[in-house]
Amino acid sequence: MKSDDPRCAELDAAGWVVVSRSWAAQVTASGIDVDALSGAVERGRQHGDVREIGDADLDAVLLLDVATLADYPGGVATQHHPLTKATTRVSPTRRGFGVVDGDGRVLAVTYVDVDGGTAETEFTVVAAEHRGLGLGTAVKAASIRALVREGVRVFRTGGAAENAAIIRSNHRLGYLVDEEWLTFSPPSARGRRHQPT
Repeated sequence: MKSDDPRCAELDAAGWVVVSRSWAAQVTASGIDVDALSGAVERGRQHGDVREIGDADLDAVLLLDVATLADYPGGVATQHHPLTKATTRVSPTRRGFGVVDGDGRVLAVTYVDVDGGTAETEFTVVAAEHRGLGLGTAVKAASIRALVREGVRVFRTGGAAENAAIIRSNHRLGYLVDEEWLTFSPPSARGRRHQPT
């Protein structure tokens, strides 16, 4: 639940424990720094073609997804569900942007759901051996640049509190955190572990 929900204090008093924290952030078209977006995309181009994902890339996206499934931080609120052939497909309302190397490997990808003038990042992931190079920032920047040209005005994203890399990336792109979410686990009964709710 949201961190400002009055029920948080009630759960805390009843012995419930915060097991993970997550956040949501937003940037609007009027708050975008075009030069920062362009710079992020150019840095990504040092490692591959930064572009929109097409049908020919879907198998490579699936390979990246399988290789990184265990890498998503956080708890149930931010867990990533494995992609399938169906959920990898792109459409006018489900867009993918990636860094693709000369061998056709997708090194980084972000998927965005578009609903009218709002775009919500579903996930962003970078291959383990290419992290720290700005590729996650590059694909998110590419998505914002492309979608703002199509009339999208509000961009939403989120993630786990312990994912420092994506927090830094979003900050560079102008996102401002506007929500914090808490995942609670109930008090243990006779030492048994409970699943978070």
